Parts: sequence; structure tokens; C-alpha cells
Amino acid sequence: MRLLMWWSGRALSSAATLLGVSVLIFAAVRLMPGGFAETVLGPFATAEQKAELAARYGLDQAVFMQYGHWLSAVAGGDFGVSMISRQPVGAELLARLPVTAELTVLAVLASVLAGVASVLAGVPLGVLTAVRARPEGGGAAGRLLSGLGVSVPEFVLGSLVVFVFSRYALGLKVGSWVPLTQDPAANLATMILPAAVLSVFSISVTARTTRDAVMGVLVEPYVTAAVGRGESPWFIVRHHILRNAATPVVTLIGTTTAYLLGGALIVEHVFNLPGVGSYIVQAVGRRDYAVVQAGVLLAAGVFIVMNVLIDLLVGMLDPRLGVMAGRRS
Repeated sequence: MRLLMWWSGRALSSAATLLGVSVLIFAAVRLMPGGFAETVLGPFATAEQKAELAARYGLDQAVFMQYGHWLSAVAGGDFGVSMISRQPVGAELLARLPVTAELTVLAVLASVLAGVASVLAGVPLGVLTAVRARPEGGGAAGRLLSGLGVSVPEFVLGSLVVFVFSRYALGLKVGSWVPLTQDPAANLATMILPAAVLSVFSISVTARTTRDAVMGVLVEPYVTAAVGRGESPWFIVRHHILRNAATPVVTLIGTTTAYLLGGALIVEHVFNLPGVGSYIVQAVGRRDYAVVQAGVLLAAGVFIVMNVLIDLLVGMLDPRLGVMAGRRS
């Protein structure tokens, strides 16, 4: 019963969140300087031409009526038609989604590997020293690198990478995307650089958080007691350290995955990848309202789903924080 109530509460809160996002994005795109008519027709268009274009796309109606029509269509699975290409927005997003998904998955894998490397480096040292103190070797260098990784924006790092690999023959191509179904090896070669740029932030945060979480667990009394009982290092790692240190790391990775979808907008545009991100960026410049609204709503939906999955996974790792242990909204 409690699980059913939790699911019901999450469904209601998710629906309310999506509704709020739809209102905000619908209003925001119409408040941007230079409307659709000015962008398409140019600065010398007459008032009659602008009125005709607005009437053609229903932009002459009251804003709340436009919103109501759009929301009812979205509820029925229709995201509208692009005002520029005249193609269904849902089909366009679906066709571009694999590119963004592949880019995000590669970036997440890089972040997870960074977290695993932090565990492999921190756990043995802490266990073998009987967890009397936190090992701080290389801490300053790690903090410096993680600080740089968090601070440098994707468009700055991406532009630098594009310049370097375009200027010098370093073995990886820039701006020549190849579909995965056509040539997997060539596709991977074109996706390594964008994924690396996108993953810098998440790698820095994940590696630092993983190391801090592991070091925090290593100084807990139950770990010290396990060492005193003579339990094997692998048993201590498996039963005491990984399970307790995984909760903040899993939460961070889930949140970072949602963040990566936002960063993909910039990275795809910089590297000229035909994904959802570059599609939305182009739509913003063209004031293609239907595309921007659908793209942001899709990103919000992914973020909400990720949060639900994080809650469930954290509950599995630590039953004290799970759904059945108490109320979590």
C-alpha cells in the first residue's frame, strides 16, 4: 500500500512539474526578442505580411488559447509541426534522439569509470592502513584537476578541442559525423571528442565525490571493527564500504546524467552533431516555437524519470532511505 501511495504521489508531482515547465517554456519562447514573423520575414516586412504569417500559424490568438491548444495536442501525443521545416516535431526528435543518447551514454560511462578508478585507488590504501587516517596523497593535485574540470564551460573547452584537432592531424576527425548503423568504428571516432568534452564536468565531480564518500566510510567505527575482527579486505569492501559509499555517488551520477542532456545542447552545436541538442539550438535562433517547447519538455521528462530511478536505486542500496522505510516525495 505504501509503495502504491508513493508511486501515486510521484506521478502527481511529476505531472505538476511537467505542467509548470510547459507554462514556463511556452511563455519564455514568446518573450524572446524578435518574434517568429520578424525572424522569418526580416526587418523590412510590412505589417500586413506579419499579420498574415501570424494568422497562418495561429499566433494571432490569445496566448492562453495558444497554450491550451498546444497542451491538449501534447496530451494526445502530438508535439506539433515545425514552423520552419513543416515536419512533425515528434518524428524529428525521435530521429535525432539516438545521437544525443549515444553522446550522453559515452559521457556517463566515462564518469562511472572515473568513479571506479577513485574507488580502486582509495579503498585498498584505506583498508591496508587499518583506516586510522584518511590518505591524502595526491589530494592537492586531485582538487586542482577537479576544480578546473568543473570551472571550464563546455563551449570554451569544445571550441579549443575543435581548433586543435582541426589545425593538427591528431587522428580524430571533427565535424564529420557518421551514423552508428553505417560504420560503428567511424561513428565512435567522431563521437570520442564530443563525449570527452561533455564528460569533463561529470568526471571531475564524480571522481571527487566517490573518493570523499569512500574515505568517509573508511573511518566509520564499523569498518574499523571489521578490520579488528580480521575480516578479509574484499569482504570489508563488498559488505561495508561499497554499499554505504554508493548512495551519494549513485545520486550524483543520476543528477549528472540529467545535466549532461543540457550540456549536450552546446556540445552538439559546437561539434555539428545532428542530435536533439543542436536541433533545439537552431530552433531557438529561428524562433521555431513548437520545436523549442517539445525539446525542453522532453528534457524535463527525462530529468523527472532519472530522479524516480535514483530514488528506487538508492532505496535498494540503503533500505533505510527506501520507499518502504518512510515517505519520500
